This record gives sequence, structure tokens and C-alpha cells, in this order.
Amino acid sequence: VQLQASGGGLMQPGGSLRLACLASGGTLNTYDMAWFRQSAGKEREFVAAIRRSFYTLYEDDVKGRFTISRDNSKNTVYLQMNSLKVEDTAVYFCAASSRTIQSSIHMANAYAHWGQGTLVTVSS
Repeated sequence: VQLQASGGGLMQPGGSLRLACLASGGTLNTYDMAWFRQSAGKEREFVAAIRRSFYTLYEDDVKGRFTISRDNSKNTVYLQMNSLKVEDTAVYFCAASSRTIQSSIHMANAYAHWGQGTLVTVSS
């Protein structure tokens, strides 16, 4: 499966953005999906995941602010980001796996397929 992330951009603190990840070459409902992010000088970190069962998991700092969702009919996963903070600035990557277990869905090495990333900049 190939993944194409979009929706990044420049936003002021407190604003909102919605990222989208379009999957092609595969059927989305056979994959567990996740968003990760990487900021300058830091390792890639988990943001949110949604399994085929629609079970979701969030990194603590984004709970209550970000919402991950999926529309299997459109082969697309979304990340709605509200109340953005400067520290949310990063390149955001979507990832897919056909064989995760629930205890590993926050781990980057559980995902075999990655999109190219979309840059989110939060600045006043």
C-alpha cells in the first residue's frame, strides 16, 4: 500500500488543522493506521493510532486535542488537530500495518508502510 499525507501548513497557536492520509494500492480496512511526528533534532514519536476495529490510542500530550478517524470507503485516515501548540510543530507521517497487535500500535517498528510526511508549523 502507498500512503500520501496532506493537509499540513502554517497555523497560529490555538488554531486547527486536519491532516489526511490517502491509501492506494491496498484496501484500507485491512490495515491498522497511525500518525507519527518528528521535529527537528528529535526522534520520531507516536501521535495516534486507529485499528481496523476502530480502537484508538493517543499520545498523552494530544489527548483531548487531536482526533484520529478513518473513512474506509474513501481509503483515507484523518488527524483532526485542535488547540494547536508551538510544540506540535513537526513533520507528520502516516503509517500502515496489516499485522500489529494492540500492545504495539504505538511503536514505529510495528508499521511497514509509511507516507512521505506533511509539515505542520505552529507559530505566531
